[in-house]
Amino acid sequence: MKNQHTNHLLLLGLATILISTSGSLGKYIDLPTPVIIWCRSAIAAVFLFIFCLFKKSSIKLKSKKDAPTILLSALLLGAHWLTYFYALKLSNVALGMLSMFTFPVMTAILEPLFTKTKFNPIHVLLAIIVLIGIYILAPEFNFENTQLKGICFGLLSALCYALRNLILKQHVNQYNGTVLMTQQVIIVSIILLPIMFTMNIDNIDTQLPYLILLGLVTTAIGHSLFIGSLRYFSVSTASIIGSAQPICGIIIAFFFLNEIPTLNTFIGGSLILATVFIESMRSRKG
Repeated sequence: MKNQHTNHLLLLGLATILISTSGSLGKYIDLPTPVIIWCRSAIAAVFLFIFCLFKKSSIKLKSKKDAPTILLSALLLGAHWLTYFYALKLSNVALGMLSMFTFPVMTAILEPLFTKTKFNPIHVLLAIIVLIGIYILAPEFNFENTQLKGICFGLLSALCYALRNLILKQHVNQYNGTVLMTQQVIIVSIILLPIMFTMNIDNIDTQLPYLILLGLVTTAIGHSLFIGSLRYFSVSTASIIGSAQPICGIIIAFFFLNEIPTLNTFIGGSLILATVFIESMRSRKG
């Protein structure tokens, strides 16, 4: 059992690293945000659909009663991606990711309302530590520039992400994680399709390699692994462990975008990583 727990924890860690590439890719890709999100969804949908065919996994709904929940979770996922990428464009990778990573706080507070999980003060305490870490990490806000807008979009993205994960939690035992992700990206692709005819996509060919990375590595693989982890961990546990994403994202941005982290980044990041370690050990004992 301990070995299985370690394997599940490692897969959740891998999902965390892969999803964290979204920060640098979202900042770097030179296209309108809705176009990026459509490409991300469409590319992920193609790869995931082929994978489902290969694994002989049906993406059909097992019950019509599941349709409203799957649709709502897909809408929340699309809203999460749009607001998150706006946050990245308006600020920087560190600020965009860190403001979005208030979602563990929101998840810990909201989870008892969605599931049979009892209110756990430990989750609130760890979430507060994460919040303090994010506060230390965040640069001084200048309300005369776009940073405030970036933070607001990041917070809205966090709320959408927390709600989406909590809604999906009730379906992870009926559907494979990859199937759920496939269903969602197909829905997002269909909903956002009209923007491809109304926005400027002249340079999309030069951005295609980065869009493929975003669609395949970050989305198809990373998010499928994360959804699959919800079968073995509570949403709060997965969310708090996933709080390592900003650290990974900041490191990636340092190497690829030359965004240099400050001393506060290391101090705040240490607090976040401490909560990841504590929650990992606590969940293992559980």
